[in-house]
Amino acid sequence: MTTFERLLEIKKKRGAGYFVLIDPDKIKPQQLPAFVQSATAAGVDAFLIGGSLLFSNEFDATIQLIKMNTTIPVIIFPGNVSQVSQYADAMLFLLLISGRNPENLIGNHVIAAPIIKRMGLETISTGYMLIDGGKTTSVEFMSNTRPIPNNKADIAVAHALAAEMIGIKILYLEAGSGAERSVPEVMIQKISKYCTLPFIVGGGIRTPEEAHQKVEAGASFVVTGTIIEENGNSSMLKEFADAIHNDKRTV
Repeated sequence: MTTFERLLEIKKKRGAGYFVLIDPDKIKPQQLPAFVQSATAAGVDAFLIGGSLLFSNEFDATIQLIKMNTTIPVIIFPGNVSQVSQYADAMLFLLLISGRNPENLIGNHVIAAPIIKRMGLETISTGYMLIDGGKTTSVEFMSNTRPIPNNKADIAVAHALAAEMIGIKILYLEAGSGAERSVPEVMIQKISKYCTLPFIVGGGIRTPEEAHQKVEAGASFVVTGTIIEENGNSSMLKEFADAIHNDKRTV
């Protein structure tokens, strides 16, 4: 079973999946094993690994350390072409479809493709959509693209449909790390209504209740990162997992 098939199975069994984003620059290696073990026990379904920048030169080592402490998928969420590793289970092959920068639609992919092929790394073609989260994010600045306005659900739907017609496997709606506003439920509902692709929602989700609302609106997977980093409270992981999973929902 491929990693992508495992994700679809999680969605089928649990109603929705919970991903935790780990930025290697924001967690100390000595803290990582305990965090990964706690997250796995709490019901997290997969780890996403990456960051808009990356000052750490221990990307391979970080992924190996995570793999040693969990049995759930470890998936690269790359901020640039240097963030690849043969030790991950898969990689989100991101096409920034909300932007018009050709480097993020095909240019960087051509550079990365031979490296990924040699590694034998599974890729999951992902239509990455930046949604305005109320402030300029690292992704927006580094990609030199404008986000889709928060109140323009029809534009988001059109992008989602185009991705589906192109043959992309999954969508990722991203408000950005530390966003002031998360992706609105109205936008999620409309994409779910018109597009059959599974999709991930992340950025600015600060409470289990808010995560629950994204799932109720139609999100297939929910990602948290900043809120866990800021609070340093692994008990929140179970609260988020229970709020997201249909089979263990408590909110």
